[in-house]
Amino acid sequence: MTLIEQMELHEGRRRFPYTDTVGKLTIGIGRNLTDRGLSDDEIDYLFSNDIRECREDLQTFPWFETLDDVRKHVLLDLRFNLGPARFRRFRQTLAAIAGGDYVKASEQMGKSKWARQVGQRAQRLSRMMATGEAV
Repeated sequence: MTLIEQMELHEGRRRFPYTDTVGKLTIGIGRNLTDRGLSDDEIDYLFSNDIRECREDLQTFPWFETLDDVRKHVLLDLRFNLGPARFRRFRQTLAAIAGGDYVKASEQMGKSKWARQVGQRAQRLSRMMATGEAV
């Protein structure tokens, strides 16, 4: 048995955080998040994977690659924040973007429950969607 196999046998392998037997928030193969947390490299690695997954998802929309970088960034930010299922519930916003009506898309974003929840983030992203300019 390798060390990795031995440690996985003893610690287990968990994709989601859990509280261990002494009350520490733990994930993976015994990673103590409570006391150790994550290094900057680990944070960057996780974030890079998350953004890659968001981009791959957004590329399933045939119009995504036709957008300018600012509007792509808006959608990446929105998709990251909402996750795939909630993002797809923005039907009117997505239809407006598909039709090139970015002002309407911005208005729809601003009317959402999400906008009330995230405040300044929604205002900034809505403005970027409407204007195509980074804020």
